[in-house]
Amino acid sequence: MRITVNVNRVMLEAEVEPRLLLVHFIRETLGLTGTHWGCDTSNCGACTVLLDGEPVKSCTVLAVRANSHEVTTIEGLWSGTDLTPVQEGFHVEHGLQCGFCTPGMIITATEFLERNPDPTEAEIREAISGNLCRCTGYENIVKSVQWAARNGSAQEVGA
Repeated sequence: MRITVNVNRVMLEAEVEPRLLLVHFIRETLGLTGTHWGCDTSNCGACTVLLDGEPVKSCTVLAVRANSHEVTTIEGLWSGTDLTPVQEGFHVEHGLQCGFCTPGMIITATEFLERNPDPTEAEIREAISGNLCRCTGYENIVKSVQWAARNGSAQEVGA
């Protein structure tokens, strides 16, 4: 099938197999390897991207589902010069160790802060509950999202 997808604000056309998963389209066809492929069962959240602004686990979405839609990957959040508030929060508060879950966590947190710019700790924990981290114990990830909420506007993302 031929699909047209807006990926990170760039219109792209590609020929894809109808059964190709979005995560494989992003990584293998487009070469955007910031989206990680971890479990293939939608449990870990490492493959989370935004589909029309909503976080989805790209290992459970077919690439053809993205036809005529907008996909934002971790690469699409960066302006080219400055970190977003969430990215800066992960840096300042040491919200990562191995980094495998980090792209999915940042995508999820970014969308969450757009909806809830002043969250409680419990709300943050609920928001990231679909993203597993095997290294950090989540404390610094939560602190990173809190830092972003205090120090930057989520609307600055991808500007």
